[in-house]
Amino acid sequence: MSSDEKPAGETPKPAEPSGVDLARVALRAAKEQARARGDAAQQKKQARRGGGLRSGARADGRDPLPLGAAINRLITERGWETPAAVGGVMGRWPQIVGEDLAKHCVPQKYDEDERVLTVQCDSTAWATQLRLLAPQLVARLNQDLGQGTVKLIKVYGPQGPTRRFGPLRAPGSTGPGDTYG
Repeated sequence: MSSDEKPAGETPKPAEPSGVDLARVALRAAKEQARARGDAAQQKKQARRGGGLRSGARADGRDPLPLGAAINRLITERGWETPAAVGGVMGRWPQIVGEDLAKHCVPQKYDEDERVLTVQCDSTAWATQLRLLAPQLVARLNQDLGQGTVKLIKVYGPQGPTRRFGPLRAPGSTGPGDTYG
């Protein structure tokens, strides 16, 4: 084997970096350090000025909005579209069900999880009438609000007087209902 030949299995040694290569590496490191110092100084400067948030000539997310647009944005961001739409239905109840029915039946609440609208009627006759109209009313509400928004309408008739506890009541008594059935 001559001195120029290398035995098999040995890897050649990497060339030592020359002066030019060392200068390039040093220059790159110096540039990175200067950029980091400049970024830090810029951040300090902005912090002293109030965070660096300044309004410009173009519109951005910090510009004032009209009230309606701000409310719509809030409703969308929070995911309140369905409750807001149902609240609108409660405000437009007479237009949806008609004046006659609206005089005797009032929406009370909407359960978003079960998608149930609760309606209170002032007489049992109107409650029965609304129960018969419930499937058509559900279809109309879903057409207005979006499919599947209301699955069921719970109809309640008039409520009797509340049972009050007073000085003439026996302890543990529920009133006249506990003896008469």
